[in-house]
Amino acid sequence: MTARRGNLLGFVACACLLAYAYYAQFVLHLDPCPLCIFQRIGVFALGVLFLIAALHDPAAFGRRLYALLLSLAALATIGIAWRQLYIQSLPPGSVPACGASLDFMLKVFSLSEVLVKVLTGTADCALVTWRFLGLAMAAWVLISAVVLGGFGLWVNLRHQRPILRF
Repeated sequence: MTARRGNLLGFVACACLLAYAYYAQFVLHLDPCPLCIFQRIGVFALGVLFLIAALHDPAAFGRRLYALLLSLAALATIGIAWRQLYIQSLPPGSVPACGASLDFMLKVFSLSEVLVKVLTGTADCALVTWRFLGLAMAAWVLISAVVLGGFGLWVNLRHQRPILRF
């Protein structure tokens, strides 16, 4: 598999994850909490980086740079998903009460204040309304980000044989 095809495959995986997130929101009527929205942004960033890397198809230095950027986006997404899983594991009553919506916070507070408030978590973020194989959606996002980050490293850092063209 070439780096271009691998990056394109990573983009398709991110697009599928986001498609399911929107399916869960609009068809299954599972409203995302602020941390869920930040996880979507992380997966979107991964997808954009994979797509740019596939379209660019750079030489070795560029592939290393894309591997670094993909790793950073994956780590940020993992951190947000980890935080939500931590909040979901807290006993009832120890999570802050439901706060304002993300739209309202973005209008009223600075971006740094919004980030602090969102990462603090609310009761919305602690509520588990969806499970697959016993794991909440945040756990699946964490697993997906680990796999996509590892895949991005592998596909962009592995040694590739030059393609012979006649």
